[in-house]
Amino acid sequence: MAITVHPVAPATPPPTPTPAGSVAVQPLPALHPVPRRRWSSRATRPLLALALVGASLAAAPAAPAGARDLPPAAPLAANPYERGPAPTVASIEATRGPFATAQTTVAAGSVSGFGGGTIYYPTSTAEGTFGAVAISPGFTARQTSVAWLGPRLASQGFVVITIDTRSVYDQPASRGTQLLAALDYLTNTSTVRTRIDRNRLAVMGHSMGGGGSLSAASTRPALQAAIPLTGWHTQKSWSTVRVPTLVIGAENDTVAPVSSHSEPFYTSLPATLDKAYLELNAASHSAPTSSNVTVAKYSISWLKRFVDDDTRYEQFLCPAPRGSAIEEYRDTCPHS
Repeated sequence: MAITVHPVAPATPPPTPTPAGSVAVQPLPALHPVPRRRWSSRATRPLLALALVGASLAAAPAAPAGARDLPPAAPLAANPYERGPAPTVASIEATRGPFATAQTTVAAGSVSGFGGGTIYYPTSTAEGTFGAVAISPGFTARQTSVAWLGPRLASQGFVVITIDTRSVYDQPASRGTQLLAALDYLTNTSTVRTRIDRNRLAVMGHSMGGGGSLSAASTRPALQAAIPLTGWHTQKSWSTVRVPTLVIGAENDTVAPVSSHSEPFYTSLPATLDKAYLELNAASHSAPTSSNVTVAKYSISWLKRFVDDDTRYEQFLCPAPRGSAIEEYRDTCPHS
């Protein structure tokens, strides 16, 4: 007679007894704090991008049948602060960028620390928050002298405030203080404060306002960028500045000659700093007070590169740009 033998599963060993009065504790994986890093680091950016891609691949479920015909997923951005499409020469020379903008007036009586102004901002926040830029006019001038920069920069993905100073006769140091007050207003109490990343801020200014941008950068090293436009200041040494700075001078400037203002400003900045000097060919002191393709093109590139850490704009800054509109360009390429 045939006998069928069925396999018997091995007995499961009993759990290890826990002593009376004790609680079994399962070990947890070690947790390590993740430090905040500047996304502009050449060394960490490729590693981070690879880590993000690796993590996404590890977490992705197996593709269902027939999924091979689907279009590939969009690649992960290595930098979360990128705003807008990939730039081209045409896009940064255009009078308007990819973002629709709006503006709102800030009455002098409604703020303290500066003389009011106008805010220009992207209307959509679909891509997230934006960096912010405060811009000061020069001696005896009002915000109308730098107003053209407002919508031009905002349409590239920034919140911009062009300010009036408390007095048109305010000196550069005072204008620097007022630029910082305007940034504080933007990020703390303005109607657009929720659109702004308070860690991505910059200052610009013309003439004494340009000198003011250097003063502001010296006072607040947490700023991400400074751009003095044909700047004027009695102080010539800025060796304590730690903010990436683009100095723009004008060859035929008789109010703030480059030999006694923009050039010594640039050379006094630390050699280890991300910095550049652009001298406008055959231009006067007032060149930045009206629509100027060269001023806009390189200001946009500098702000994008250092406020947004967007290395897609590095191509317009390194290697050093050349052209009939540029008398001279100096830099510390490659940027960190």
